[in-house]
Formats: sequence, C-alpha cells, structure tokens
Amino acid sequence: MKVAFFDSGIGGLSVLHHAMKILPNEEFIFYADEDNVPYGTKTQEQVLGYVDSAFKFLVAQDVGAIVVACNTATSAAVRAMREKYSLPIVGMEPAIKRALDLFPARKVLVTATEITIRGEKIQALIDRLNAREFAELRALSELVEFAERMEFNSATVENYLREEFSAYDFSEFSSVVLGCTHFNYFKDTMRKILPTHIKFLDGNAGTLNYLIKLANLKADAESKKLPRVEYFYSGRKVTSTKELARLEKYLRRLDEMYLI
Repeated sequence: MKVAFFDSGIGGLSVLHHAMKILPNEEFIFYADEDNVPYGTKTQEQVLGYVDSAFKFLVAQDVGAIVVACNTATSAAVRAMREKYSLPIVGMEPAIKRALDLFPARKVLVTATEITIRGEKIQALIDRLNAREFAELRALSELVEFAERMEFNSATVENYLREEFSAYDFSEFSSVVLGCTHFNYFKDTMRKILPTHIKFLDGNAGTLNYLIKLANLKADAESKKLPRVEYFYSGRKVTSTKELARLEKYLRRLDEMYLI
C-alpha cells in the first residue's frame, strides 16, 4: 500500500522514520508543507486550509491511507478531513495515557505547539484520562523553527529549553511528552538539561500501531528491506541532490535520537 505521511515541516519525518523500520513492504510518500511551516503559530482556520490543500494533492497520488504526522494539524483539521475523505486517516495524540500508565500518580509535562496546547482536543484527552491533577502543559513552539534550521543543540537552543523548563520541579515529574513531532530532534539537548529519571515519550509507535490495524498492514521489524519513499515540499517533488541529502541528515539524526 502507498501510505502518505503529512506534516507542516520535517517533524513528521520522525513518524516516517519509525514506519521505515517496521513497515518495509509498503510504499511511502512524505509531504512537508515547507511553504507554510510553522503551523503552531497560525490560526486554526489557516491550518485547516493548508491541510485541505495537502489532502487534495495526496489523494490525487492514489494513496491508500494518510498519517497526519503533526499534532497541530491533527488538533485543527483531522475531524474535518475524516468527514470529507473516506480513506483511512490517522492522526497524532500526545502520549499522556502512556505516561500515566507507565508512571501512575506522577506528574507529566506535556510539551507541544501553542495551537495544540490551546486546542479542545488535548483538553478533552486530559479530561477523558482524569489527568487534570497530573498533566501540565507547556508550549515550546520555537523548537519547530530551530528544527527547520537544523539547529538542534546550540547554546541558543539549550538556553531556550533551560528557561522554559525552569518553572518546574522535575522531582515531581516522571516524564516529558513530546507532543510535536519536531521535538524528537532535541532529545539529546533535553537529556543534558533534565534529571536522568525523566523519560521522553512520543505518540509515534501508537500512531503506527493504529495505522497497521486500520489499514490492515503487516509489520516486520526484523526485515532489512528499505521501503520506497518519495518526498514532496508543498506538492513539489523533491529531486535535487542537495535537498535529498538534507532529508537524509534529518533521518540520521533521528537514528541517534531513537536510542535516547
């Protein structure tokens, strides 16, 4: 099956990266809306328009399923896309439930973009999990722009994260939920700053498990086969050697972050 992974930028590569490891027999399209990144600082109406345009393009590529590998786009637009299109559509969900299952009665810091933090979807999730006492929310929207510049562990990034995390007593917390796919690139910098007991959790595995179930795919984590991937920036196929090398650098960094 041809499966599309859609994101505002290169954050969704972290979901594709995991899919490449466990779904070697599928064909993938990765669509980064580089013309409009970042989504987290836009209005919900703007994001809905961007996602709708991307879906029109991806459906025309004859994809069998679409993974919205972007928490912001999921929050703003997935419901509308499911009403409009009949193919399987899988969105992202911050791994709050996983954090609370692993570490009951411990606080979890949920990081995401501003639009996700303000959105009804994450508030409804917290209420559904009865997690008001345990889940604290923090917008780290600037990490999206750092990631798009490939600035992962500079002094500027480190100082930004130190300042954002300074409000919390992490002895009370079990984990940090990475509620934006761009945030996976910063695990090493976060590890440097945060106490060693803090775990990093994201929704990538849960998203792909749901995709496998919904689209009736077969996982094979032992295979050494590499799936075929086509890359698009806002509907333009990526063919230049320079840009393909840039994407490969992101994937290599994700290999490193995968171990943290």
